[in-house]
This record gives sequence, structure tokens and C-alpha cells, in this order.
Amino acid sequence: MQNDNFSETTPIPVAPLKVAALEGCLDLARKTDTHLVELRRNRIISQSMPIEFKGYKSESYLLKCHCPRFGSGEAKGVVKESVRGVDMFAMVDVGNYSLTYSVCGHENHMSPDDHYQDLKRIISASVAHAKRVNVIMPFLYEGRQHKRTKRESLDCALALQELINMGVNDIITFDAHDPRIDNAIPLHGFDNYMPPFQFIRALLEVDKDLKIDNEHLMIISPDEGAMNRAVYFSNVLGVDMGMFYKRRNYSTVVNGKNPIVAHEFLGSNVKNKDVIIVDDMISSGESMLDVAKQIKDRGAGKVIVCATFGLFTDGFEKFDEYYDNGYINYVITTNLTYRNPKLTERPYYIEADMSKFIALIIDTLNHDFSTEPVLSPTERIKALVRDYGEGRF
Repeated sequence: MQNDNFSETTPIPVAPLKVAALEGCLDLARKTDTHLVELRRNRIISQSMPIEFKGYKSESYLLKCHCPRFGSGEAKGVVKESVRGVDMFAMVDVGNYSLTYSVCGHENHMSPDDHYQDLKRIISASVAHAKRVNVIMPFLYEGRQHKRTKRESLDCALALQELINMGVNDIITFDAHDPRIDNAIPLHGFDNYMPPFQFIRALLEVDKDLKIDNEHLMIISPDEGAMNRAVYFSNVLGVDMGMFYKRRNYSTVVNGKNPIVAHEFLGSNVKNKDVIIVDDMISSGESMLDVAKQIKDRGAGKVIVCATFGLFTDGFEKFDEYYDNGYINYVITTNLTYRNPKLTERPYYIEADMSKFIALIIDTLNHDFSTEPVLSPTERIKALVRDYGEGRF
């Protein structure tokens, strides 16, 4: 993490900072804005030679903008204040289905396509005069359609190229379903950040009885795609890991995917060990719950599910049932995408707040600092675990 105490050689920001938050991302953006204000206020107070820069110290960095709709359902992007010469970060949550709009008297819930179009509208209203335009899209639009099999569209790649062609400087996302999608824009900025530090901190704040060593804890990957996440967790925590692989029925398609026939486990004995299952998202949760049950049936202690995005497309009833039956102890997701308010009422749910991390990313990029210290949280995780083990957390 970069030093907050500037020296005389520290570069000033690229341009005055503004955060253009679309309506679906306002809650997260407001929390992020609060951290940005605090970060810069404290930094300036601590300096004997404060940076003289227009708008550096502000009560808020949020840009006034919105996308009103006509009765036909068509929309336009409106920016209500000048963006000339600013370093703009447009924040969008393409997964916020709670917002609605009227189409000829009928109520429609906003889809990812609607949010993406609104993002382009705000960009088109700003890009001509802003110094830079960056996009913060925590849940990557069409990120699950990242590769082509047979005659299919490559939606995510097309969207990234479209944003770059509109003049976007950098695209920031979190835990991309397949980070290799950045090959679609190889000459432009694509930053993919991960939340392991926030997961571990959120868990340790709630559970004071975990023993983080190879004898008592194990990391599980629910499928082949989550292996990199599990390997990182196991290495940084110094514990063993295992994985499941999915046997699918490729002769049929249900809800756009080949149904899972069985989960097969590869790994050492989990009996009496607490287990952390890590993945990028919980969609319906079917495969994650099946993995949790199999782990519990093998004699595991606590079963903790960590997923960056909690979509819960089929509701919470199945998770409630598995919690009541003792198959899961905690479910941890971030606040990077919309979650049904009923989720926070669940006794097993833990939120990993990402707003401070986003504020740090924005501040780092606005100063053109290297993002390498932000990308790699290894030392912070080790310090956190050490403090926890010594009773200082």
C-alpha cells in the first residue's frame, strides 16, 4: 500500500477527481466517497507542505449525473456539472435488478444490458471534455460469456472494446470470471482486483475460534475454474487445499448450461477440519451447496463459503435449509453488487465491505502511482493472521 505521507517529489494528481456513480451503484459509491474524503483530509492535515491542487480537498467527489427515461423506455445521460479537465471514474453495478422503469405504462426491472447502456450514456456526455474517463465495473458485464463455443457471441470482449473505442482509459473490475478476457484489449488498461484480504478480515471479525494452521483449516476449490483463488488462499494462510471437479451432462442444456451430474473430490482428509470454500460468485448456489454438503458428510468442522458476488438467483430458501441442517456455518460475499436486503437478515451471512479498498484504488490511479502494492495483499493478510493468532485483532 502506498505511503500516505507525500514528499516533495510525490506526483500531484493527474487531474481533479470526480466519481460518476450510476443509480444502481450509489450506495457503494457513497461509502467509497466517504473514505476518499477522509483519506485526503487526513493526508493534507499531516503535511507541512500541502499539495496545492484544485479540488484536492473536497467534501465530496461524487459527480451529479443521472439517466432519466422517457415514457417509451428510452433514456439519455445527463451530467449536471462541469467535467472539463477532470479525472472521472464512472461506477456501475450491472447486477442491480432492484431498479425499475416504465415502458408505456408497464414496469420493467433493469437488466445488465440497461445498466451497460446507461454507463455508455454517461461516458458519451463526459468524454469530450474530461481529462480521463475510467470505468469501475465490479461485476464485469457479460463476464460469464468470456469464450466462444460453436456459433456464439463474445459479449464481454465486444463490450470492453466498445468502451475503449469510446475513449475510456482504464477498466477496473473485481474477480473476473476469466481474467484472460483482457486479451480483448491488450493495449489498454484492464485491472482485475481480488478480495481475499477483505474475506479473511470479515471472517476473523466474527469468528474468534478459528485455528489457522494446517492441522485445523483447509481451503477447497468447488471446481477447476476456482483453483487459482484456492491456491492463493492456501499459500498465504499456509494450509492444505483440495478441489472438486464437475461431471456434467453435455448432451443437454438447462437454463443455458450443461447440468452437473456429480461433484468428485480430490484432496486429503477433511475430517475435523474447518473448511473455506472460495469461488467468484454464487448464482443459484446449487453447486456450492452440494460441495458444502459433501464436505460436511466427510466429517468437516465448520464450513465457510466465500464468494465475491452473491447473486442468489434462486433465493435463499435452500441456503436457509442447509444452514439449519448444519451443512454451512457462514456465507461471506462482498458488497460489490446488489444483494437482496433480506440476505443481510440471515444469521449465517457476513459482508466483506470493499468501499475502502475501492477508495484506495481510485486515489492510487488518480495519482498515477503503481497499483502493484494494491493488487497484492499478501503482507497485509499475513499481518492480519499474525495479529489474530496473538489476540490483537
